Amino acid sequence: MKSVVKNSEAFAPKSRSALPAAKSAFQRTLLAWYRIHARPLPWRQDPSLYQTVVSEFMLQQTQVKTVLPYLARWLVEFPNFAALAAATEARVLKLWEGLGYYSRARNLHKLAQAIADLPVPPRTTAEWRELPGVGPYTAAAITSISFGAPAACVDGNVVRILSRLTADATLHRDSASASKAFAPFATSLLPAQNPGDHNQAMMELGATVCFRQNPLCTICPVLQFCTAGQRGDPESYPNLAAKRMEHVAVTRVWCERKGSLLLHLSAKTARRFANMHELPTAEQVGLAPATVGAGKLLAKKRRGITRYQITESILAVPAPRGQLTTGLVWVPFAELDVVILSGPHRRWVEEILVGRGTSLARLTH
Repeated sequence: MKSVVKNSEAFAPKSRSALPAAKSAFQRTLLAWYRIHARPLPWRQDPSLYQTVVSEFMLQQTQVKTVLPYLARWLVEFPNFAALAAATEARVLKLWEGLGYYSRARNLHKLAQAIADLPVPPRTTAEWRELPGVGPYTAAAITSISFGAPAACVDGNVVRILSRLTADATLHRDSASASKAFAPFATSLLPAQNPGDHNQAMMELGATVCFRQNPLCTICPVLQFCTAGQRGDPESYPNLAAKRMEHVAVTRVWCERKGSLLLHLSAKTARRFANMHELPTAEQVGLAPATVGAGKLLAKKRRGITRYQITESILAVPAPRGQLTTGLVWVPFAELDVVILSGPHRRWVEEILVGRGTSLARLTH
């Protein structure tokens, strides 16, 4: 039985001897393909340090098609670091609403404020790593694309490509440890000229050709260099330990009173959802199990967050009497478009209202 690699820095696969010998040909072939087939994305068509930074933050754990409309709206309101630095956190979160992982928005805001205080933006990966929310991958992407720094980007897409090129079957604990293990190899393939284009080409290949399932090997520009592709078993790589998913059940309540909806407002000090509204849980409202059990089921939603599979039931229950407990607030339906609702909760509210023959748009105008 294979064991998970525990010391990724010491990882030195035996199957990487062939590709470095053809490194120059691999680099040329990949770059030629990228220059013809790269998607016309806004941060590529009108490149700037600011657009690169914002897009990299938004693209963390989010697909390109989801990011595009958010980026367009963001650039209208916050066209540069100075404008973003001067904005309130509430406005930043409102523009980010629906993208999830809101710590990214807060860190991007803090980063803009830090850069606005500097005479010139930092240029090295080490300097960027000191800024809020910037890890190894983001620092490499920003500095290689904007400043030509010789820094390789290694994310899940790149790990997938490198493991297939070499047919490396080493079992890794998770994507993060695999990225760390493959970083030296990725660096060895980085060209001296145009390292940013090489990084983008690798990411583009992973996003549009070298899919996790059903990769398009027949049209892959670097198939001649790919051991797994030529053997016909690319989906066997990378070899990551199976995630242990934990199932969680949450009961949320729908309470109305005089044209207002009861919501829970997280504290300013909350780690994940500070200053954000969500439909409250039964525990937050302090309802007895019998009261909740008698409520009408309005919706049942399932979603995955990291290693959790969450089932959330939303039940209509009577409005609580007396003074509300800490965190609970009545928000008029007419003001729901003003407050910051987490993305899933805004969708759920809209779906429930549509099911009743109305909508947020009608209630807020």
